Amino acid sequence: MSKFWALLTHLHALAGPVVMLLYPLYASVVAIESTSKLDDEQWLAYWILYSFLTLMEMVLQPILQWIPIWYEVKLAMVAWLVLPQFRGAAFIYHKFVREKVIKKYGSAYFQYKSESPNGKPKNKLVDFITLKKGEH
Repeated sequence: MSKFWALLTHLHALAGPVVMLLYPLYASVVAIESTSKLDDEQWLAYWILYSFLTLMEMVLQPILQWIPIWYEVKLAMVAWLVLPQFRGAAFIYHKFVREKVIKKYGSAYFQYKSESPNGKPKNKLVDFITLKKGEH
């Protein structure tokens, strides 16, 4: 029975990095190479939310250490953000983050779009700071 618990402990320790980092890294690379804008949106939203969650976790660490199931709650929350069946990251972005950006900068901020070399629409600022082929 002790070997079983040892196995579960190792699987539990691996679940976080796999769900929170390895799969999102792989899916982000696939999204960059695809022609669809939806997957780009999902993974950009994921990295924005994951960064925010990590920063909040660092700030609230003294409080979170007293919550014994915090890691499991975080793992379930991040799994909801990551899994393509739910598209949680894109949902949170559209429901909350995008509204705040539109409120702050106005809807005109999103109307100035241009086409990038791979056919995906990009903001002109992104085109300005992105290197063109042969410029590096």
